Amino acid sequence: MTAKIYGLDKCDTCKKARNWLDRHKAAYEFIDYRAHPIPVATLKEWAPALGGWEKLVNRASTTWRSLPEARKSPGSAAEWTLLIKEYPALIRRPLVVLGDGSVHQGFTDKRFAELFK
Repeated sequence: MTAKIYGLDKCDTCKKARNWLDRHKAAYEFIDYRAHPIPVATLKEWAPALGGWEKLVNRASTTWRSLPEARKSPGSAAEWTLLIKEYPALIRRPLVVLGDGSVHQGFTDKRFAELFK
């Protein structure tokens, strides 16, 4: 099965990841999650697979830092999903779902070499 790469079309890290995949002729489908929002059920699957909501969200991002303080402490899965639906750029990028269903985040040459052997 083809890997699915979720991210933002204009994200530099997503561009690097896609260029790496193209250079290595890896089959993938890119999904811009601003244009194609991620279903709540999928977010709820990804969060525990990555180690929790805190791991799914990039707290170092400009988007996170610009949030009102009251929004930075979601107390439930429902609050996390609402926050991510409202601010999709909060998801750490790129997010990779391999054909076996495993979920991974981020891009480095070494990491992608491991994932796409």
